[in-house]
Amino acid sequence: MFEEIKNASTRIGKYIKHIPLYYSNRISELYEGDIFLKLENLQKTGSFKIRGALNSILKNKDKCSSGVIAASAGNHAQGVAYGAQLLDISAKIVMPVDTPLVKIKSTEFYGAEVILYGENYDEAYKKASEIAEDEKLFFIHPFDNNDVICGQGTIGEEIFSENKKIDQIIVPVGGGGLIAGIGSFVKEISPSTKIIGVQADNVCGMTRFLQGRSFSDNMAAPTLAEGIAVKKPGKRTSEICENVVDEMVTVSENDIARAVLDFIELSKLVVEGAGAVPLAAVYASLADVKNLRTVLVISGGNIDVNLITRIINKGLISTGRFVELTISLRDRPGALAGITGVIAETGANILNIEHFRFDNTLPVGFTRVTFSLETKGLEHIRNVVEILRQHGYDVNVNSQIF
Repeated sequence: MFEEIKNASTRIGKYIKHIPLYYSNRISELYEGDIFLKLENLQKTGSFKIRGALNSILKNKDKCSSGVIAASAGNHAQGVAYGAQLLDISAKIVMPVDTPLVKIKSTEFYGAEVILYGENYDEAYKKASEIAEDEKLFFIHPFDNNDVICGQGTIGEEIFSENKKIDQIIVPVGGGGLIAGIGSFVKEISPSTKIIGVQADNVCGMTRFLQGRSFSDNMAAPTLAEGIAVKKPGKRTSEICENVVDEMVTVSENDIARAVLDFIELSKLVVEGAGAVPLAAVYASLADVKNLRTVLVISGGNIDVNLITRIINKGLISTGRFVELTISLRDRPGALAGITGVIAETGANILNIEHFRFDNTLPVGFTRVTFSLETKGLEHIRNVVEILRQHGYDVNVNSQIF
């Protein structure tokens, strides 16, 4: 597969962006290691997926003459659509119904017909397979295909062509095409380089497979990293990963949200949830980077604006910079002024106040008040709650932050 990856690099080279490794001073200083970012969120179509899709189309031009079809949560879709547009052939993409609007519109921008079907990738895949057979279209699998895997593996070649002294590479994992390709190339030229895969806690089929645990096709829950929300890893990718992946870890939704927020705030980068999981793994101390040269593969940046808002809010909550407190107050003049004065003394900033007077669970003469506060961290929230309780207020924290 090593030579096939090199051939893929030559084949797709003139169509893709070659983005140098970005050294992150901030993350490197925080975790006492040399942290490089492979910024595939800045790649054409906003994701690494263009590599595998293009390699498959360019290598199989004759088979694509009647058109191509794919199933995708979004990024593979855009890669296939872009490749089809280059060769002036038709493309159909089957996407789950909850695919972010930005990915649907971007796919249509490249001229593909989008078909929304199913609640997840697996259902969309089944539908796409049926259409491919009925209409004799060339099916381009998003991960479980050698040509696609080799296209994704060109990332590994680019990393080592620039810096051969890399101790470890941390890679997002869904179906496994990206990590299988990178690992296949890297292990051939640098066996000591550690390959670490990251998945969301809520959807971690490859992790369970490599750990020797059985998993159900129904084992999935909503995740901010919808781009890697593949319940069942590929057969081919699983075989490769058994040989080239050193470790798999999973990260929480809070850690993913924090990573997306920090990319925006600290690195000025827009990164989707799937692309942020390598940084989330570092945050959660699941990957040791101290005194090591580490590459984080930032796989994509196609994120819906509405989702960004929700992720930012979740990130603010998980880092203790926003909190909602609910307090029962006597419904009398001066009660609200009294508690707002106490909150002001703690240094918290009141963003919003909501009254709930008509609640049959409240004692007569009481009102329930919810305060939305801007705070300075988890310890600050603890101090705010403690001070309010010292003043006799019954405080409930409306989130599971501590």
